[in-house]
Amino acid sequence: MDIYTIIFLALAVFIFLRLRNVLGQRTGGERPPYDRTARNVVQGAQENNNVVPIPGAVIDQAPLAPTADVVPPTDRWKGLAEPGTPLAQGLDAIAALDSAFDPRHFLSGARSAYEMIVLAFANGDRRALKDLLSSEVYDSFEAVIKDREKREQKTETRFVSIDKAELVGAEARDRSAQLTVRFVSQMISVTRDKAGTIVDGNPDKVTDITDVWTFARDATSRDPNWKLVGTGSAH
Repeated sequence: MDIYTIIFLALAVFIFLRLRNVLGQRTGGERPPYDRTARNVVQGAQENNNVVPIPGAVIDQAPLAPTADVVPPTDRWKGLAEPGTPLAQGLDAIAALDSAFDPRHFLSGARSAYEMIVLAFANGDRRALKDLLSSEVYDSFEAVIKDREKREQKTETRFVSIDKAELVGAEARDRSAQLTVRFVSQMISVTRDKAGTIVDGNPDKVTDITDVWTFARDATSRDPNWKLVGTGSAH
């Protein structure tokens, strides 16, 4: 080897030894890298006696609705009944039986029940009707369904819209709460015989319908469901 090769080898050995002294050797027992940001977050939480929440582990709950005692009596049924009217007094009586009573929530469910009942009746769906009607109303509905089946007729009903669902009556009888609702809707209904001939209604005509239905439930029961106990029509 010439003199230049020897000099380069000596220089390489020198540099290797210097790096080894500065960087050291890995033995497998080293501490993990220091995370200053993570430590500051944990330390701050400990100083405040708080637990750092894991994202997604805590679900925020909606604030509780104000109780009836907080709402001024004159505003309690605002938009539903005028103070001092029989309707407002009936709502007061029902609320006295059931502190969780919410007429607005009831009206939302009543709209859905109205549509379900009308369509179930048209389709002859006894199972659906049984869960939504009182025994007396169910018997009257079933009598019409049986007559329709005897005549081999089928009814087709389609909702165009439910324009209004408003409370028109409220009453508390013993443990029973009763609410009467006026529904204003538009629907298309037609009845056909076995051959498909129209015997009632018009498949191309939208009819304005106004129904007045009464729902009831045991206000002291844990069962929140209301059942239809009376039907009527208004023109």
